[in-house]
Amino acid sequence: MDTALHTEPGGPSIELRDGPLLLRKRSVSEMHNNVYLLACAVSGQALLIDAADDAPLIRDLATGTLPIAVVQTHGHWDHVRAWAELAADPGLEVWGHEGDVELYPHAPDRLLTDGQQVKVGALDVEVLHVPGHTPGSLLLLVHGSERPWLVTGDSLFPGGPGNTFGDLAAHAQLMDGLEQRVFGRLPDETMVLPGHGDATTLGRERPQLQEWRERGW
Repeated sequence: MDTALHTEPGGPSIELRDGPLLLRKRSVSEMHNNVYLLACAVSGQALLIDAADDAPLIRDLATGTLPIAVVQTHGHWDHVRAWAELAADPGLEVWGHEGDVELYPHAPDRLLTDGQQVKVGALDVEVLHVPGHTPGSLLLLVHGSERPWLVTGDSLFPGGPGNTFGDLAAHAQLMDGLEQRVFGRLPDETMVLPGHGDATTLGRERPQLQEWRERGW
């Protein structure tokens, strides 16, 4: 498997299967935002991750599945531009965390909490609240047959944690969350699916943890 899972903005999506998990990835907008689909391969129920931009492309990503909600990893403007258009689709809710309510352009239909398990057909999608990049940043963890898959939004990328805009306390908070909740818990083969750019694995990033903490952001 190509662990980079590279996509180009406006280009075709990538689809792969890991046991009960059907995963799709597509890149949209000039910001190279990634939108993901986490679907149950049995029932077709699915979550879309981030209403970033270009609602028609996001709808196309969900073709053949039954999306129940769009989950926002956080509330920054480049991740929410298709919110209103997608929220107008019958039966499709938008979910987020209370910590980012002031950033969201609209009120979420449902507020998710740390440790919550969301049933998506045969899948259990775990919600991890890891603040730092924003107060309400969420990561989403789902287990396939071969490995765990972790959607990290802008909290973790190949090469480092998300930007905390010079706030050293927020950087320390984000690093604490990543070390304790992610690297301290999940195996090296875990696939990291960030909000922009290519994917990576925890094993590839783990040796750099101390360097990231020391450099700040």
